[in-house]
Amino acid sequence: MMQHGSLIRIGKINYTNVWPIYHHFPHERFGTDLEWIGQVPTGLNRAMLAGEVDMGAISSFAYGESHSRYELFPELSVSAKGKVNSLLIFHKKPLEQLDGCTVMLPTTSATTVNLLKIILARFVGVTPRYVYAAPSLDTMMKHADAALLIGDDAIRASWSETPYQVTDMGELWYKYTEHWMTFAVWAVRKETIAAYPGLVAAIHEAFLQSKAAGERDPESIIRRAQMDIGGTLDYWRYYFRNLSHDFGPEQRKGLSLYFRYANELGLLPEPAPLHMWTDNSVTR
Repeated sequence: MMQHGSLIRIGKINYTNVWPIYHHFPHERFGTDLEWIGQVPTGLNRAMLAGEVDMGAISSFAYGESHSRYELFPELSVSAKGKVNSLLIFHKKPLEQLDGCTVMLPTTSATTVNLLKIILARFVGVTPRYVYAAPSLDTMMKHADAALLIGDDAIRASWSETPYQVTDMGELWYKYTEHWMTFAVWAVRKETIAAYPGLVAAIHEAFLQSKAAGERDPESIIRRAQMDIGGTLDYWRYYFRNLSHDFGPEQRKGLSLYFRYANELGLLPEPAPLHMWTDNSVTR
């Protein structure tokens, strides 16, 4: 069942937008109880569903598809109220003119791909032809009028000189709905909660402490992002300032609206309810 004697396997999205939650995690506190598995969002979505990963950040949309299997950690997410800077659509002509045109989608994302479909269908009123491709802007745009990129691929592409119009998906959602958008949530498999209630509670607490430390000291995360990915320290300061890792009533309201629209468009079989985890491991 479990490898290496670890009790819980935690998924880690390979994008900088989740670093503020993971960066200061107190690994030493858990010894060999935890194993960390890093992947792009779609990889982690699949691994969680298959039971190869027990908890971690997954695409909000993937939670929506399989919500009955999961509970959500309160106060942990990747959210934004407006600009995100790492979820970008590059387009040769205005979005209103994309009807019947080819739009390339990255294979790395679930939430943002469906966010784009919702916005174009519901608010812009166009129906493009969607094609999936590896996330490389030059290759995508050879065969398309627009291409969506997410995460560090989007960030790198936004730094290079391109002839395209660039629209931020978080900004677009806010423009049409005036709501927050939550791109990733922290999900825990129900079996894991049943098997290790105390450990799950301790991990939640540790993530909250790590997040608080990241908010107090963003500079170490900013320096690491610059070292690993490039860009300027000022870019990364601005980038992390625009992201929120909270998951309170406002973020939940925006996510529920996204699920409702996804359901209305036939992307989800039902508007997914948010099953919030509560710590029942201690009798208060």
